[in-house]
Order: sequence, then C-alpha cells, then structure tokens
Amino acid sequence: MDDLSPDIEITELRRLTQVIKDKYDYDFKDYAMSSFKRRIKRVLDLYKFKNVDKLISVLENNADFFDEFVSEITVNVTEMFRDPTFWKILKEQIIPNILLNHNKITIWHAGCSSGEEVVTMCMVLDEMGVLDKAKIIATDIDTAIINKAKNATYPIKNMDVNSKNYARYQGTRSLEYYYKEANGEAIIHKSLLENVSYRKHDLVQGVVFSKFDLILCRNVMIYFNQTLQNHVLNKLHESLFKYGYLAIGSKESLIWCEIANKFIVVNNEEKIYKKVKD
Repeated sequence: MDDLSPDIEITELRRLTQVIKDKYDYDFKDYAMSSFKRRIKRVLDLYKFKNVDKLISVLENNADFFDEFVSEITVNVTEMFRDPTFWKILKEQIIPNILLNHNKITIWHAGCSSGEEVVTMCMVLDEMGVLDKAKIIATDIDTAIINKAKNATYPIKNMDVNSKNYARYQGTRSLEYYYKEANGEAIIHKSLLENVSYRKHDLVQGVVFSKFDLILCRNVMIYFNQTLQNHVLNKLHESLFKYGYLAIGSKESLIWCEIANKFIVVNNEEKIYKKVKD
C-alpha cells in the first residue's frame, strides 16, 4: 500500500473512478495512482467528507458538485514564462522554423489550466511581430479553469515571479506593458488574446479535432500512468502536421512510448520534438 494516503484503499479508488465513468463519462482510472490518491485525500479534507463512500454519494446525487471536484483534482499550478529557456528556444528556433514554410502558425495548448502559458505564448508572438499570423486553441478538462483562462485576470502578487521569469527570458518590453492593474489584480489586455479560442476538451476521451504546427502539452502527462500516456501521445501525434513540433514537460519523455520512432528530438533538455512520420 502506498503510504501517501494510507486511509484510502485502492478498491475504494477503483469504485470511485467507476462511478465517475458511469455517471459523468470522465475516465480517471489511468491517472498515476499515488497522485490521484493524494488529490482525493485533499478533497475529503477540504469538504470534510469522512470517507470515500461519502464522496461517492455526493457525486452520485449532486451533478453540480462534479465541476468543483474536477477543479480540485486536476492540476492548476502555472506561471508566466515558466522555464524561461524553453520560451527562448521557441522564439529563436521553433517559431521561425515553422514560419519559414508557412504564412500562418496554428498552436494548441493542451491542458492550458488558468491560461498563463497561453498569455506567455501571445507575448512571445507579439514581440516577434507575428501574433497576427497565429491561430491558438487552448483546452482543458475543467470548465471553471477554462473560464478563468478566458478572463485572463491574475492576482497582482503573482506578477512578481512572472516578471522575474520574463527578465530571465530577456523580453523586449516589460511585463507591465501587457496588463492594467485594478483592485489588486493584473488584467491582461484583451487585444493580446484576440486570436485565442478556449474550449473544454478531455485529452483522455476527446476526439482529434484539428491539425497543428505546434502543440504544447507540458506537465500534464506526469499525472497519467504509461497506458494513458501512450494513448494521449498517439492523439497528440495525430493532431500534428508532419514536421510539426510537440513540447512536453521537462520531467516527461517520448523515448519509451509506442510512437517514439515517429519523432526526432529537437531539444532534449526542453523536451521539444518534431514529427517526422505520420
């Protein structure tokens, strides 16, 4: 037994995931078990449910609660210009390479969370002078977090770490150029996000809905087991144009997966890959 949440049995988690699948058609059974268990324990503590049975009962009888539940167990830790060297490589190599052969660039942020990564991408493109050439789709499984991303309003206290990241990225402006401050919040200028479309989408069960030149799916798959990672990576491969680019998280890898031979490594440190086979 995993010692992270010893009071939750594996059988209880299986029962919980089955109820969620049957009632809401969300499939959590292939999430990494230790991470999933830790998050369920957090939900029990947060809502003062004395056990998993109580959580199951509420989920079975209160559909409104399910959106809250999804928000609590999906991961929403993010910041602007996180991993500044990654964004420098996108600016100096990846985006220019795509635009060598195309007038436009299509980008998918898969698992966009509260939208800081999307805002970052738009800033990068704006400073390159190519924002008008971009069509960006941003998706997440969590309705509440998608609405937050759309709103593009962040606590002003968070902007300190974002500004430090931006300075390390060596942006050509200042971060303050992109937002106005009101009531302790940083409100991103709407004009920056004009070419972004936000959608609810389930990476696990959702369909392939378009083709892209660049897909970012960073720090999402570390919460999945290998079966689910394979499934999602196949879907991402199918969603890329040939010679399109895929960026995953720094602790993630394509090396072991079924479709590894369909990509080449562009940057191993930043985990950027190029699709070379359909």
